[in-house]
Amino acid sequence: MVNIKTKEEIDILREAGKVHAFILQTLQEAVQPGVSAMELDTLARAMLEEYGMRPAFYNYTPEGVSYPYPAALCVSVNDEVVHGIPLEDIILEEGDIVSLDLGVEHKNLITDSAITVPVGFVSEKVEALLKATKKALEKGIEAAQPGNTVGDIGHAIESFVKPHGYGIVKILAGHGVGYSVHEDPYIPNYGKPGTGEKLVPGMVIAIEPMLTLGGDEVAVTEDEYTYVTYDGSLSAHFEHTVAITEQGPVILTK
Repeated sequence: MVNIKTKEEIDILREAGKVHAFILQTLQEAVQPGVSAMELDTLARAMLEEYGMRPAFYNYTPEGVSYPYPAALCVSVNDEVVHGIPLEDIILEEGDIVSLDLGVEHKNLITDSAITVPVGFVSEKVEALLKATKKALEKGIEAAQPGNTVGDIGHAIESFVKPHGYGIVKILAGHGVGYSVHEDPYIPNYGKPGTGEKLVPGMVIAIEPMLTLGGDEVAVTEDEYTYVTYDGSLSAHFEHTVAITEQGPVILTK
């Protein structure tokens, strides 16, 4: 069942989204060789506390996982697609890429956003992957018009990505968000126009393309959270929380 948010609730999500964007920007600036994943998590927690908000992922237990997520931030390095647990012994190195995925709870409402950041210098091939993934997110958001469908979003992303030859991770997808971390509808990054849930004003969704330099298959590691590419190829991930309004999609996490 899709939850429709009121104008007042969307205003609260917008408040959270501005702080959310600022925290991710600060984390991006903190990414450099020698920094640990845990240091980034600690910084995210400190900033959330400073703004009177809480980490939405901390202690959240997704379906099918046996224990709650133990951190505020997901830090996924190189072939890790999403949900990497930020440990002290994960040290960023020159040439890595790292996905920073954060959930923010403010006044009992949740926003979700992610960026992928190069660590120092990366090759043109990797830089192109990052740019394409970010652009794929923009294409998905542009398709999130009232009256369109979830399939229109997936089709827009897939149509942009296919000519570039990147893998689209298909078993992971965007989702509704707001009252909880994951809500209906499920929003794949591929699809057919006019199919799936219809987009109506008041819906709040997280759109999040995940692309790879290789294939689309992924596996879950022993920690039950971290998804990695099956072929070991690098992966990028960008995400925004978006409100569907009568005037069109509005990005809340910027």
